[in-house]
Amino acid sequence: MRAEFDRTPLGLAGRLEMRPLESKVLAGNPLGDPSLREVPVYLPPQANERRLPVVWLLSAFTGTPQGLFESHPWKRGALWEWDRTMASGAASPAIVCMPNTFTRLGGSQFVNSSAVGRYQDYVLDELIPFVESHYPVLEGARGVVGKSSGGFGALHLCMQRPGTFQAAASIAGDCHFEASLGNDLLCGLREIQRLGGDPKTFLEAFFVKPNLEGDGHAALNLLAMAACYSPNPESPLGWDLPVDLHTGERIEAVWARWKAFDPIVACRQHSTGLRALRLLYLEAGTRDEFHLQFGLRIFSRTLTELGIAHQVHEFEGGHFGMDRRYSEVLPLLTQALAAI
Repeated sequence: MRAEFDRTPLGLAGRLEMRPLESKVLAGNPLGDPSLREVPVYLPPQANERRLPVVWLLSAFTGTPQGLFESHPWKRGALWEWDRTMASGAASPAIVCMPNTFTRLGGSQFVNSSAVGRYQDYVLDELIPFVESHYPVLEGARGVVGKSSGGFGALHLCMQRPGTFQAAASIAGDCHFEASLGNDLLCGLREIQRLGGDPKTFLEAFFVKPNLEGDGHAALNLLAMAACYSPNPESPLGWDLPVDLHTGERIEAVWARWKAFDPIVACRQHSTGLRALRLLYLEAGTRDEFHLQFGLRIFSRTLTELGIAHQVHEFEGGHFGMDRRYSEVLPLLTQALAAI
């Protein structure tokens, strides 16, 4: 812990540091995104006394770590709630790391993609060793959590690298792509066609003046997910789209590549990573606008069929404003990690 990296806002009981890391795996990434990034790390007061578990908190699509420690009195980020919880002694203390995996397309889904970059490797092979070499992390006590795309990322990383994490939580994490993404494909295509039907035209306009109003979010989501789930170096875009740009008909071969990432599908092939967890916690809102409550139920049923222990919860609410859920979910993770 060094003063030159201190970014602690006034009023925070713990400490916020941001150390720079030059990433080797993100160097020269296809989107031209920076490889030099700050790594936000929150340390509760107990970190001055002993080694603590660490929780990796993954941002949602279009989100950044800065939103997690927003200090505006009317819309404080999730980190402030966690800080108050730590200060009150209401939960087991833990270090919280918030990786910056933002891209020009709004996010990386925490996967390796020839069209976006090696963000899975960035988190697992660079950030984890970097943080654990600089901070008092308790060996073998790692958790991971996120909402929406961050929830997907938490599941994906656990499945791809068994044993890396000992506890995981997904808050309305992307799953059951047929409902959560499939229903939105034509909305995105509608915006692209409004601008002449060429995705490049949409992106050129978006990069000059980002606008997610109307169908703008759906269009960006369509292109970003394609870049993550169906990259193709031979394609003019660098990735393949799962729908015909003119008719909107589904291109099944490409859609199958997307579905291979769907946790409901992936868990059958990558069950080892989920079985190894001391805690697997899943939740979604009963009024989720992307229908993730239904995906949650199917995912839970699939995990039960596979004999994978998990906890499942449905909260009252939708997909937006979910940062409040961290105050309920983080203590579950830290309690499981404290028992290691």
